[in-house]
Amino acid sequence: MTLHAPPSLISRLMRGAALTGGNFVLMQGLRFGSNLILARLLFPDAFGLMALVTMILFGLTMLSDAGIQQSIMQNARGDDPDFLNTAFTLNVARGGLLWLLACAVAWPAAEFYDAPELLAVLPVCAVSLLLAGLAPMRIYTSERHIRLGYITLVQLLSHVVGIVVMIAFAWGTGSYWAMVWGAVTAAAVKLALEWAVIPGPTSRLRWEGAAARDLLRFGGWIMLSSGFGFLLAQGDRAILGYFFSLADLGLYNIAWFLAAFPVLLMQALIEKMLIPAYRESFATGGDQNSAKLRRIRYVLTAGVMAMLAVMALIGPFLIGFLYDDRYLMAGPMIVLISCAQLLPLVSATYQHAALARGESRRFFWLTAFRAITQSALFLAGFLLMGLPGAMAGQALAAVVVYPAVVRLARHTGVWDKTHDLIFYAVALGIIALALVVHAETLAALL
Repeated sequence: MTLHAPPSLISRLMRGAALTGGNFVLMQGLRFGSNLILARLLFPDAFGLMALVTMILFGLTMLSDAGIQQSIMQNARGDDPDFLNTAFTLNVARGGLLWLLACAVAWPAAEFYDAPELLAVLPVCAVSLLLAGLAPMRIYTSERHIRLGYITLVQLLSHVVGIVVMIAFAWGTGSYWAMVWGAVTAAAVKLALEWAVIPGPTSRLRWEGAAARDLLRFGGWIMLSSGFGFLLAQGDRAILGYFFSLADLGLYNIAWFLAAFPVLLMQALIEKMLIPAYRESFATGGDQNSAKLRRIRYVLTAGVMAMLAVMALIGPFLIGFLYDDRYLMAGPMIVLISCAQLLPLVSATYQHAALARGESRRFFWLTAFRAITQSALFLAGFLLMGLPGAMAGQALAAVVVYPAVVRLARHTGVWDKTHDLIFYAVALGIIALALVVHAETLAALL
């Protein structure tokens, strides 16, 4: 009988990267195609309204994030049924709480953003959070061991069904409700497929005190980190939603979707791959894995920076080619958003190493500092120079925060000074070139 050695860390990383990256590109391509269709069936206001809904639901999700996914991925008991079932019980309770909170904030949000549509739309969209709370823990154990095939299939199929429903409703009604029902349908299909397709033990309601203490101890800092993570990911829309009309916010959201695609891809790869990769590398030690992880970091940074450079240079032409005249101002917005993402990109692969070591407290302090600095400089820049000033503030925040990132990276042993020097120089060159090429177009935003 021939015995086969288990796949190595690097081979699993490569397979995971192919699945995660391919799935992400395909899903974003489908989303982009549906976006083009919806832009002809709906108005910019609909995209602005859904940007507000997404921002609020994302905020509620992040503020209540107990770090269940990260706990399962890094904890020594991450395959223990009692630990997993306790995590499932916490997740179910969280999903119900999120839906109630979404209903409660609907009216204040509608008043604050002067968008009465939120009063009805927000509770309906929040059903997706209720459904997400019922997800089986086998999805996280699969991610823990970088077995992503079935997860990729489930995400893709549910995404396709949601898009079909969305376009069908938009064609028939011309209403923003098409986007609402598409999102809820996608969440329901995703939940059904997760239970039916992904292999692994069945999740049940169970409470073990020791497991709960482990989850909540680690997750307490994650929850605090996630609250500030909301500011990092959605703070721009939270601020702009107050100053912009729904139509202008819709243009910004379209521009952000196109410009931030490379960064979102990198975040997906980091969450699915680098946390378990760091965990195994720290556990086994060895210079060989460290050297390979260093090369992966170079490839990730270079690839994403190249994509951001392309978007910064062709953004206005892309919008003019793909969209009608109602959406033209999204073009210079793409340039600004792409440029603002370049400097934070340089150190993006460092921060999750702390989570892989189980040091959620250090991760929290860095996330809090980044979020406060970025939001403050974004708001100050907007008040001084409008959207160009806001994007400049966001880029400056990456420079201000960099010493704190380096401190954490050195503590976890993953800092690479040469990597940072090279890519900071490249990023500044790309920014200068994009600003020169599109100077006239950008002046309109001032």
